[in-house]
Amino acid sequence: MSLFSLLPIFLIGLLGGVHCVGMCGGIVGAFAVATPRHTIPVKAVGTLQASMAITDTGPRVMAFNLGRIASYMLAGALAGLLGSVPLMMNLASAQIVAYWLANLMLVALGLMLMNLWEGLSRVEAVGQIVWRRLQPLMRRLLPVQHSGQAFALGGLWGWVPCGMVYSVLMTALLSGSATRGALVMLAFGLGTLPLLFSMGMLGSSLQPLLQRRSVRRIAGMLVLGFGVLGLFRVSLGLSNAWLDMLCITPAVH
Repeated sequence: MSLFSLLPIFLIGLLGGVHCVGMCGGIVGAFAVATPRHTIPVKAVGTLQASMAITDTGPRVMAFNLGRIASYMLAGALAGLLGSVPLMMNLASAQIVAYWLANLMLVALGLMLMNLWEGLSRVEAVGQIVWRRLQPLMRRLLPVQHSGQAFALGGLWGWVPCGMVYSVLMTALLSGSATRGALVMLAFGLGTLPLLFSMGMLGSSLQPLLQRRSVRRIAGMLVLGFGVLGLFRVSLGLSNAWLDMLCITPAVH
């Protein structure tokens, strides 16, 4: 698995970040607000005061996101391990079916980002059940006093079911090993990092911009394009290796 083959996964995470802000941005913003800031015994005004707040909050927001990405990697490793069993690896038909499903889920994700079809939201509705079970554990970690608590909080949040995460986990299933599955989800997690880190630092001020219809439409069209291109490629028998940098690609084809 090359870096080029991970590029589409990173871009899906980056573009899908507009959905992450809607689903995860609230908890990230609330976490930042609930995090006590250390008092510094000097009179701070203007940009100095702002820079001290950023210095105080930044490491914990980053730790939260690293915990979230670590959970994604663990889930990707489990999916890759499942996809590496001899029966799955030896049956070309199983690989092709999984590849069709992975790209169809990207199409569904693109439509969801554009608010044209909410089929994946049913998966997230199931997540509310998990969320209710995780809430007592998360409350014990608030307010966050240090980065270790923030990492644990992010690790718990990473297991809340999400349609976008599941669409990428299908790719991890196709990766052929636990290591490659973890790398797939690492690339995805790093793609989501810029927007969710910014959300943690800036709070709700970023959310209206990313929820604009034009922004969601552009992001959705690009993700939809990845899925359609992948479906076109599998219909041709997974030829044209140069498309690896534009399509999700199974480990064995």
